[in-house]
Amino acid sequence: MNDKAPPALPHDERTSQMRTRLIHGVSHSARWDYDHHVVPPMTASATFRLDSAERGAEGFEAFGRGEGLDPHREPIYIYDRLDEPTCGMLQDNLAAAECGEMAVCYASGMAAISAAICTLTRSGEHIVAHKVLYGCTYSLIENWLPRYGIDATLADLTQAGALRQAIRPGTRVIYFETPVNPDLAMIDIAAVRAVADEVNARRGPEDRLWVVVDNTFATPFCQRPLTLGAHLVCQSLTKAIGGFGTDIGGAVIGPRELRRPLILYRKDFGGSLSPKGAWPPLVCGLPTLAARMANYQKTAHRVAEFLEKHPKVERVLYPGLESFPQAALARRQMRDYHGKFAPGSMLYFVLRDPEGSGKPAARMINAIADSAYSITLAVSLGQIKTLIEAPFTMTHSAMPAEEKLAKGLLPGGIRLSIGLEDWHDIIADLDSALGKA
Repeated sequence: MNDKAPPALPHDERTSQMRTRLIHGVSHSARWDYDHHVVPPMTASATFRLDSAERGAEGFEAFGRGEGLDPHREPIYIYDRLDEPTCGMLQDNLAAAECGEMAVCYASGMAAISAAICTLTRSGEHIVAHKVLYGCTYSLIENWLPRYGIDATLADLTQAGALRQAIRPGTRVIYFETPVNPDLAMIDIAAVRAVADEVNARRGPEDRLWVVVDNTFATPFCQRPLTLGAHLVCQSLTKAIGGFGTDIGGAVIGPRELRRPLILYRKDFGGSLSPKGAWPPLVCGLPTLAARMANYQKTAHRVAEFLEKHPKVERVLYPGLESFPQAALARRQMRDYHGKFAPGSMLYFVLRDPEGSGKPAARMINAIADSAYSITLAVSLGQIKTLIEAPFTMTHSAMPAEEKLAKGLLPGGIRLSIGLEDWHDIIADLDSALGKA
């Protein structure tokens, strides 16, 4: 009888907690000849020296035809727009954070969303998206995709029946945010995937239906859609993953089979993320994501409770509140790497506004802009600074007013992204501004 215990696995990225992995990243990378750095280096060259004509031909063949774009082989660097090591290391770490097989970075979040949708669709095909979307995504779907023959239906994806009714024979993509920007509605990813699987069971591989989720509000710390049934995830690196509001970027994460078309789309449409744009989220953003989100959430809950009790606030939507309409779904879907409930850092609240004019919200916003110290009137989100904005007239202005009203977005609605300031100061500034609403 052998009483010896089996040898322990080495303590490395495979056995470490994700909070540690976000800081240290993928430990061995073929993207640099020398990878013993403490802080990942940044390239500063638009083009790369090639060792031979044959080496150059091999690289161009790979990028020209999409053949040989294997992330596990030593890359051939030719030109920054095709591939470069700083962005490559960020992609490896994003894939690990989202529990995906690969990631492809882009120059912005919208470039990533465009790449995901356009890679999966052709002229004459159709997508279904949730009825409420970030303003620029709405504009992409309503104003630009029809020019290329791609039609769209906006439906209430919180209802499985509405989703089934919206799907056509030519539908190729189901696209949504969860939590939704700005009203924080939750969409059941597993339920959407179940509907997609029903449809795909009757289709061939070329006509399959893909589930694409924008995970920007939650971040991979709070939610990993790929583990819940999504095929692809989009992220704005500008927001919480970047964390400091210094650079714009985006990413698509998902199965290895889509890496080739996503890279070719980036190559030909030119939406590449520069090494100078990739370096901050690689070095500062992802490594601090867990620490920042853990603190954001503590403050967000205190602020949400304060707002819920304020007489000038009609309602507060925050997944961490017991009053949240989809609290059960939020608790099931939004979980950190340890399985602990992680409701995130975003709040949406509506001021009492009997006339529906939006004037109380405007007065409050103006008071913040004029007098607040701990809260900044600015769009974007997920930064170390607390940011406030009015979606009806700002981030979601691309949607016609009557459409916004029909979909539940009101002039009195305010979006709040919680930062790292002391919660006492944030509440004091909110209280003061609400007094002028």
